[in-house]
Amino acid sequence: MPKRVLLGLLLACGLAAPALAQEPKTGGVINAVIQPEPPGLMLAQVQNGPTQMVSGNIFEGLLRYSPKLEPQPELAESWSVSEDAKTYTFKLRKGVTWHDGKPFTAADVLFSIEMLKQTHARARTNLAQVDKVEAPDAHTVVFTLKQPFGPFLGIFEVGSMPMVPKHLYEGTDWKTNAYNNAPIGTGPFMFREWQKGSFIRLVKNPNYYEKGKPYLDEIYWQIIPDAAARSVAYETGKVDVLPGGSVENFDVPRLSKLKDTCVTGAGWEFFSPLAWLWLNNRQGPLADKRVRQAIMYAIDRDFAKDVIWNGLGKVATGPSASTIKYYTDDVKKYPYDPAKAKALLKEAGYKGEKIRLLPLAYGETWQRWGEAVKQNLQDVGMTIETIATDVAGGNQKIGDWDYDIAFTYLYQYGDPALGVGRNYISSNIAKGQVFNNVEGYSNPEIDKLFADGAVATPDSKRKEIYEKAQKILVEDVPVAWMLELQFPTITRCKVKNLITTGIGVNDGFKDAWLDK
Repeated sequence: MPKRVLLGLLLACGLAAPALAQEPKTGGVINAVIQPEPPGLMLAQVQNGPTQMVSGNIFEGLLRYSPKLEPQPELAESWSVSEDAKTYTFKLRKGVTWHDGKPFTAADVLFSIEMLKQTHARARTNLAQVDKVEAPDAHTVVFTLKQPFGPFLGIFEVGSMPMVPKHLYEGTDWKTNAYNNAPIGTGPFMFREWQKGSFIRLVKNPNYYEKGKPYLDEIYWQIIPDAAARSVAYETGKVDVLPGGSVENFDVPRLSKLKDTCVTGAGWEFFSPLAWLWLNNRQGPLADKRVRQAIMYAIDRDFAKDVIWNGLGKVATGPSASTIKYYTDDVKKYPYDPAKAKALLKEAGYKGEKIRLLPLAYGETWQRWGEAVKQNLQDVGMTIETIATDVAGGNQKIGDWDYDIAFTYLYQYGDPALGVGRNYISSNIAKGQVFNNVEGYSNPEIDKLFADGAVATPDSKRKEIYEKAQKILVEDVPVAWMLELQFPTITRCKVKNLITTGIGVNDGFKDAWLDK
């Protein structure tokens, strides 16, 4: 299907005029594909996309976010901000319990924050502006900032700051805690069963604090390793929901035309996923900026967009997606230019040293992309060895810095202070963790720009700072930016109200119901 036709189809499905509001029906089971199988479900410790998708319906944050990224109540029913914009007071819902029946209180919030500072790379960066957190009573939490921080109300989404039960984790080894394999949250669904390689089963939380919700009885997240079999499972009725990225994108046009099928591109507004290659800046050829620039010139990103991703993407220009605040395309450009790549490699003195390439084990599309990049790099004279691994093994290698080039895609979270700077500031280099500055890039000027940009006022000043940071980063190429990704969600039309927030399926089953 031509790109313009496919995008037109997605647009038409996503922006169709809403039907008259229907009264939600209770009961029923939804089968959804999860691809690949998550490496774990403890959201405070594992932040892979599949983990967030499943566990965002088990755990909760203090806030949710609308498709326009406006904060909405979740575990916090209300909040207020002081006149000097340095004190944020959250009033917690009363009567909320963990899935084991214990009450959720402000003590859990304080514990979660301290835990996340150590286990969650993004939360650690987001909380850098916090001077202290206090709980004057069991249902009030007060954050005092060191200085005003404009994006602060954007950090409380479930994947960014999940609440963790203090009574189950305090005084334990968090990494080996048995509840990592049977997570206890406050969310609308409770973990019930995980048959490795087959399915993850969640069941309705009968004591959920929002009366009447959730409407569904159960969710089965079906684990189907084979790409063709995932599509067949939808065609034959075994599954009802194909979340974005769960089928190969070359199957999207065909599946979208099936009877009683609805498609939407909504539900990714908070994430704006951006794909790139981690480049290990620490040693070997990739420590030389000229080699990293050569990689950018060597890779045919338009081919990746048009052929591998079937038009479902946009060539990236740098560290920010074009949907993020303060984005600029007024930066150094890297068109596909193998001759320029060869010249830079020669100038850098590259002599054919072996470079290890780690593809992303997220399905056939990613494997094909890995093969295409390998061929591009070999075509300009680089010696590339592909290292195959599963998702958990890839996380470990990247976190341990045991790689040269590795595929990834990361979320942007609506503001460069939340989703961009974390990947480039030197204070966020922490061995053993992924999704931080695992490339090892260190530039004091960039550190200062992101520190200043986070707290600068007015917005015009932030814009000036972040545009300067983008120019420097695109010159230095700490990572090789590939594509802004698009992930359409495909469902049976009987599945209602699944996409209601800026993170879509990740917290959508709370509101979803079946028109049986």
